[in-house]
Amino acid sequence: MDSTNVPKPSSDDQDNPDGIASFIKGLDANKYATKKTISQGLLDIALLTANASQLKYILQVGTRHEFYTLMLTLIIISIILQVVQASMCLVLGSKYDLNKVKDHEASNWVNNLVLIANVLIVVVNLIIGVFEMQETFA
Repeated sequence: MDSTNVPKPSSDDQDNPDGIASFIKGLDANKYATKKTISQGLLDIALLTANASQLKYILQVGTRHEFYTLMLTLIIISIILQVVQASMCLVLGSKYDLNKVKDHEASNWVNNLVLIANVLIVVVNLIIGVFEMQETFA
């Protein structure tokens, strides 16, 4: 491989406004985290709406659904997890400032809890999807 065409970093790259160093320096982690939290919240609203629809369906069908108790339990667990996760996102987005070093450890801890809640929500909703066999009326 010919290394003559590979540009070599120079000491001037740090002062280059188009360089990666100035990009990282100009990156506001707090704005990124806030936008991430907002977009995650919008997706959570969509999932909460889907769970509310599933809850309505399962309550209308009642015990005629062969997995009534399981479905009802899983949908309620999913809704509770979503409310808890949304509360943690509100705390993460409003209480902690990633530009302050003292907030890094606590915000990282809350972010990990949000991730765990998200994984649990996905697993519960996958199970709901498996057992959600809507009756077809002929």
